[in-house]
Amino acid sequence: MAHVSRRYRAAVEVPGYDRARRYDLGSALEVLGRFPKARFDETVEVAFRLGVDPKRSDQVVRGSVSLPKGIGKERVVAVFAEGAQAEEARAAGADHVGGEELAQKMLDGWTAFDVCIAHPAMMKVVGKLGRVLGPQGKMPSPKSGTVTPQVALAVREFKAGKVEFRADAGGVVHVPVGKRSFAPDDLATNINHMIEHIRSLKPPAVKGAYIRKVSLSATMSPSLTLDVS
Repeated sequence: MAHVSRRYRAAVEVPGYDRARRYDLGSALEVLGRFPKARFDETVEVAFRLGVDPKRSDQVVRGSVSLPKGIGKERVVAVFAEGAQAEEARAAGADHVGGEELAQKMLDGWTAFDVCIAHPAMMKVVGKLGRVLGPQGKMPSPKSGTVTPQVALAVREFKAGKVEFRADAGGVVHVPVGKRSFAPDDLATNINHMIEHIRSLKPPAVKGAYIRKVSLSATMSPSLTLDVS
């Protein structure tokens, strides 16, 4: 383990940690709480390894969900809207609102935002941003709730802790579920909510095991495997 940090080495020696163990959620959160902490408030993340083939259109798992306890992070939201919708987005807390000029700014390389929302009427402007926003997972999409006529509502939801997710090429979904500073009960509420949401998205085309493995970790910690059977 020469390539890992001193903090990580200390974490794997924490009483109760076993890389091969499948933990119930309460026990996993107890062990997570014993891991040495970083100098910043680490993000807690859940990773789902799914029995899907993301290359098949009928097995794509993606979407967005509002976590009951939020994610503990102020999110920067960019919105493509005009007229009354633009004013409503600003009033709802959007950080950047615009049209052609905002698209050009992104084409020039600016991507200092977490979420991009677009009114359907603006997709003629947003469509050309695929090569910029697509690789970063920031391209607006109806399936993720970021292309919507209700832009103000979407801004409020994402500001409050709504998260987007999509299975990667390996069929893994990574989702932030809070911060290490959260109370264990609040983390448990968010994690249980996320597990049930992922379960509800099982594509009909998937045969056999759908959720194959669920792992819990913080930014600088080892992962703990959850028993969600």
